[in-house]
Amino acid sequence: MNEVSLFRLYLLRAMYLLVSIGLGLLIWPQILFPSQPWELKQGVVLCMLAAFQLMAMLGLRYPLQMLPVLLWELAWKTLWLGVVAWPQWSSGTLDASNRANASACLWVVILPFVIPWGYVVRHYLTKPGERWRSAKGHAAVTPAA
Repeated sequence: MNEVSLFRLYLLRAMYLLVSIGLGLLIWPQILFPSQPWELKQGVVLCMLAAFQLMAMLGLRYPLQMLPVLLWELAWKTLWLGVVAWPQWSSGTLDASNRANASACLWVVILPFVIPWGYVVRHYLTKPGERWRSAKGHAAVTPAA
């Protein structure tokens, strides 16, 4: 039984490709050819976005296994838009840099239409999680030294 249609898998792959190309063009030149030393937050953000881009590339091959990457994208952009951009916009204090970021983040409106929500519910919300301790009567597995 195929849980997710081939069409939906291609939509997911297209989303991963969009993220990969967009971030790849934006982030990697800054990482490979820095114009000056980075401050703490700038370095952290660039490295996190580069890692995110690499994870999105894995989504091209494994679109369902990498769904948490898209869920994270949906979560942080929705939070940022709601907690940072919306209050500033509604009070008339949205500055140019936050306006540019809000424009980039608004692409998140595509994600709810691409994510296979039935799959998400079955595999992340209703499926039993992994156990927290060893099974009764079985010795705990310890890594080889």
